[in-house]
Amino acid sequence: MKILIAPDSFKGTLSALAAARAIEAGIRHVLPDAITQCLPLADGGEGTLDVLLFAAQGERKSARVTDANGDRIAANYGLLLSDSKNSEPFMPPLPLRVGERGGVTGAQGTIAVLEAAQVAGLAQARIDVAERTTRGLGELLRLCLDQGMRRFLIGLGGSSTNDGGAGLLAAVGVRLLDAAGKVIEPSPRGLAALDRVDFAALDARLAACDLTVLTDVDHPLCGPTGATAVFGPQKGVLPGQVAVFDAAIAHLARLCDAWAGCAVSQQAGAGAAGGLGYALLLLGAKRRPGAEVVCEKMQLDARLRDADWLITGEGKSDAQTLHGKLPLVAAHHAQAARVPAILLSGAIEAESAALLEQKFVKCFSVVSEKVTLDEVLRDPARRLTERAESVANWILRSYSSNESNAE
Repeated sequence: MKILIAPDSFKGTLSALAAARAIEAGIRHVLPDAITQCLPLADGGEGTLDVLLFAAQGERKSARVTDANGDRIAANYGLLLSDSKNSEPFMPPLPLRVGERGGVTGAQGTIAVLEAAQVAGLAQARIDVAERTTRGLGELLRLCLDQGMRRFLIGLGGSSTNDGGAGLLAAVGVRLLDAAGKVIEPSPRGLAALDRVDFAALDARLAACDLTVLTDVDHPLCGPTGATAVFGPQKGVLPGQVAVFDAAIAHLARLCDAWAGCAVSQQAGAGAAGGLGYALLLLGAKRRPGAEVVCEKMQLDARLRDADWLITGEGKSDAQTLHGKLPLVAAHHAQAARVPAILLSGAIEAESAALLEQKFVKCFSVVSEKVTLDEVLRDPARRLTERAESVANWILRSYSSNESNAE
């Protein structure tokens, strides 16, 4: 029996690789003869950098930049070697640990991988969302430009910011000015004083860049389906602030769209990461679904061809999972390969359980009537391994039943 274990990270508790190995331990305890393969995945959010570095010949780097709180931090990014024929990252067969092959020696033929969660992640947010900024991601982008990088994969999931991408724009040379011609703070509160935008000092090197943003969010920047209305509350935007923030970002968008000559703010994905998607689309980025890109880079389809079962999962599965999160994308690939897909997540939202059960042959939650969330959080890897044993027993019963029916 061949089982492919391909989860996303369990946000705030386990990386995708740690989760895969915890699940593998439970599977092998019940099915010691099974052939298992761990394939950590991501959707452009937290853990995307780690997943791509796990599989690709590349190098983890670190730089001091400004985080969402305005503090200086060390943020990670990655450099991937690309194939000279097709300019795509070279993905050697798994398993490969970071550092087992030579590192990147120069900018020629490399792709920089940036992750918004590294710089402006929700877990690190300490100040009011009205003051948070995306400046640090722009600083990281500019640092890579200084190193000669011109190709970028930028994951936008997991951000704590709602500044319309103003911080990133400011970091790459765009001047945000008030009525007196003074530079304003590139934060939601600072945008209230915005009068005009000056692109004269925009970093000219960006015109020669290939920017790809990884996001499964297809929302526009503003309005009832925009960044603030849909995602603002989970970042701390209060009900009375939604209209105020949205209006300030809409004003920024009118000025910037006029410069671009088209309604970039209405494009799908402009509302990703509190408007980071908008800022990058404004600079010429292409948008691709993060989960699909990672599945492609990790060669999921090739690995499914030799699998009998797929086990995927995430920290919490809910309505957002049904809108293109990694487990659903992985299940679609498994369905195309005629491989049954099992969902094993830390928790499953009750309201979404019935719909999720239509997408997977079986759904399992670590949190249950017997195991509370607090107990899971105290030792997530052990609890995930224990629940994976239940998955393995279900697979064994299903396999035995199929064998009996065949006879």
